[in-house]
Amino acid sequence: MMEKKRIYLSSPTMHGEEQRFVQEAFDTNWVAPLGPNVTAFEKEMAAYTGCGHAAALSAGTAAIHMALRLLEVKQGDVVFVSDLTFSASCNPIVYENGTPVFIDAEPDTWNMSPEALRRAFEKYPNPKAVICVHLYGTPAKLDEIMEICEAHGTPVIEDAAESLGSTYQGKHTGTFGKYGIYSFNGNKIITTSGGGMFVSADEEAAKKVTFLATQARDPARHYQHSQIGYNYRMSNVTAGIGRGQLLHLEEHKAKKKAIYERYCREFADVPAIQMNPMNPKGDANNWLSGMAIAADSKVTPDMVMDALEEKLNAECRPIWKPMHMQPVFASCDFFAHNEDGTSVGADIFGRGLCLPSDIKNTDEEMEAIIRTVKELF
Repeated sequence: MMEKKRIYLSSPTMHGEEQRFVQEAFDTNWVAPLGPNVTAFEKEMAAYTGCGHAAALSAGTAAIHMALRLLEVKQGDVVFVSDLTFSASCNPIVYENGTPVFIDAEPDTWNMSPEALRRAFEKYPNPKAVICVHLYGTPAKLDEIMEICEAHGTPVIEDAAESLGSTYQGKHTGTFGKYGIYSFNGNKIITTSGGGMFVSADEEAAKKVTFLATQARDPARHYQHSQIGYNYRMSNVTAGIGRGQLLHLEEHKAKKKAIYERYCREFADVPAIQMNPMNPKGDANNWLSGMAIAADSKVTPDMVMDALEEKLNAECRPIWKPMHMQPVFASCDFFAHNEDGTSVGADIFGRGLCLPSDIKNTDEEMEAIIRTVKELF
């Protein structure tokens, strides 16, 4: 029997312009971790986001690492970080021997809780940085978070890996903090197959990241190094893919939004289903559409994921497992949103899942997904 067509969670969508830029790299023999596509991609990203300056890197994780390097995080330094996220948001803290302290999510946006952040500052008044994540493309409560951090003189690193194209009060996520980062992993809203971007209003910061990411080679005729460097630069070939993708970012965003809104409409008559909430002060890119199931429902996230997988060959994903629940971070401090110490992020993880959010899904496939989910309830 022929296997059903795979319905993806979020797969790359290519258009054709990508090949033109990649072909230019081959035609000019710029198949290296530098070149015209890299420089142009940085400028185009800076123009699109209004970030000021950008450095194209091999991954969003590398961009977070470089931001922490610029802030001179070292052994014993505390860094506050969103708890409900992927581990790449906090692993670089450990690369520099810093100490992650996890800040719970809040129910309004599923992002960093300002209340939990305030409590964290009471215990740790001088953290080296705060890494704020915009989960699934939804902007966090940036006005409150920035106000709290500015009052303590603590720099913010915005992990906008999932939120390229999202805005908060008309300004792009990734451009509020001292440093911002984006990801172009294969499942993101645009991709370079693998890659990331460090952004900042500070031109010298972007230049320093470019230097560190190119093995920190000093400007000498011979090979000389006065600092430890990294092999983190983006290749000219993958940057070409990114340039072609960037031309379609707004189109991808509109299609992602349509998917989210359709789920909201179709599940409005199922009281046990709550779609991931939006920030009314922001415009999300809706990278992934998430849902949470009422705690008293007989339907579980595993039942939904199993039904979609078995009946439709559709790919789903659990909500990120909070970092304070991960074995590798078991010894790290955690600050809950709720005063009774219960975790909002743990609750969302226990009740939630991400629905198929691929912009190539057909109307018929969307109908089948929605019907399969509703039948369970």
